[in-house]
Amino acid sequence: MMKRFLIIVEGSADSKFIKDYYHHLFHAAAPKNSIIHTGELLNKTGGYKKLIEEINLSQMRMNTDQGGVNLVIFDADKDFEARQKELLSYKEEYGVDFELFLFPNNKHTGALEVLLENIINPNNRPILDCWENYEKELVQLDIPGRTPPPLTTPAKKTKIYGYLEALLGESNSQKELIKEVNRNYENTQHWNLDAEYLKPLKEFLENKISG
Repeated sequence: MMKRFLIIVEGSADSKFIKDYYHHLFHAAAPKNSIIHTGELLNKTGGYKKLIEEINLSQMRMNTDQGGVNLVIFDADKDFEARQKELLSYKEEYGVDFELFLFPNNKHTGALEVLLENIINPNNRPILDCWENYEKELVQLDIPGRTPPPLTTPAKKTKIYGYLEALLGESNSQKELIKEVNRNYENTQHWNLDAEYLKPLKEFLENKISG
């Protein structure tokens, strides 16, 4: 039996991943409006600072009043402990209750993209190996007039985009599937949702929302 729950993530990319992972884990679609991103109710882009917008705080308080559990799943970014401390401080400061999980694995710095790198289909690992070799070569280049060196390596979001672009076709419909909100994380040719790396997230979700 599933508990009543509200999962709040930072943005639409995180929302799509969590919805797909929930479906994979529990073999059912998540209840309507049970997984939202911080900007969704504001009709804006998300971000961790928007968690304390009154509309999001109200959603969490209402869910608590109805016997539900609130799960906040955000990025750790560059400092896991600092982000964890800041977010947990909101509970007392704003009078809300929630359980917290930080991407990529609830103990290291990083974001959703780090998690995604670690759950690609192992058969496709050579694609990321090529990309990482490109990054190594890039930082060794000396481009006249470029100050300061080294050259900037592409963001991890670009890396994941490139990974999917290499696997998908060139038609417009295939290109659409590369976009964060359209990705199918249950496509086993691209992703492994049973990867060991997902164990902390799996345990978090199972412990918090399954009866």
